[in-house]
Amino acid sequence: MNESKTLWSLTRGHSPILATAIHHGHHVRPEVAGNMVVDSQTRLREEDPYTGELTRVADNRLVVHRSRFEMDMNRERQSAIYRAPEDAWGIRVWAPSVDEAIYRRSLAQYDAFYQMLREVLEDMVRHHGKVVVLDFHSYNHQRRGPDCPFDDPKKNPEIEVGTDTMNRRYWSVLVNRFIEDLRRYDTQGQTLDVRENVKFGAGWMSQWIHNHFPTSVCVLSLELKKTYMNEWSGVLYPSRLSAYRQAYLSTIPGLTASLKTIRRRG
Repeated sequence: MNESKTLWSLTRGHSPILATAIHHGHHVRPEVAGNMVVDSQTRLREEDPYTGELTRVADNRLVVHRSRFEMDMNRERQSAIYRAPEDAWGIRVWAPSVDEAIYRRSLAQYDAFYQMLREVLEDMVRHHGKVVVLDFHSYNHQRRGPDCPFDDPKKNPEIEVGTDTMNRRYWSVLVNRFIEDLRRYDTQGQTLDVRENVKFGAGWMSQWIHNHFPTSVCVLSLELKKTYMNEWSGVLYPSRLSAYRQAYLSTIPGLTASLKTIRRRG
């Protein structure tokens, strides 16, 4: 598969769990690249590199290969293109006077993504009744510069679980079990700092899913601090990424059991 020409890749399995990485991608269409002023390295720093690898914890996997700088699947349609620097962490993305047709072609792909996602989730709900989406993201924690101290860990958990777009009470058995399982996981003699809704909460995709499937799909928006890589150079620390993937994998039995409990409850 040529990922530079593919908007997303979808793998279907038999479980009630879908793992997504909608900010994994770095590619942009050639006509988009020709109208961008932001450089590749800056884009990479604000994308979520390697989160596609985390989706391997589930047999249903959805990975977006297009950069969020072309159109951001985790923002509402009218905000999905970073037209002004304030939309993109102060970064100027586009050259002056971009042809609106370029934006329209990107938004057509945005629409295609959400149509596909609706169809996938409807099919999973038909088969399983209740479904979990593990929505994998990552975030920077050295924003002042490559030679500056890391940001305050008290305000930057190792893993944040975003749940503020769901009916938290309805899904409480599942969410609580998931957080407990992650916190119990032993990573090279250390437990993980896992907290809920500290820094980000959940994004638009989570909101959209919960609007359409409020009691049939539970989205856990998972922000992983970029301790698995150098956020400035892009260098990956493979063993650390693998450890996080194993930690997420350890939650799958608990998620499956929690879904059964919720199904029985009705």
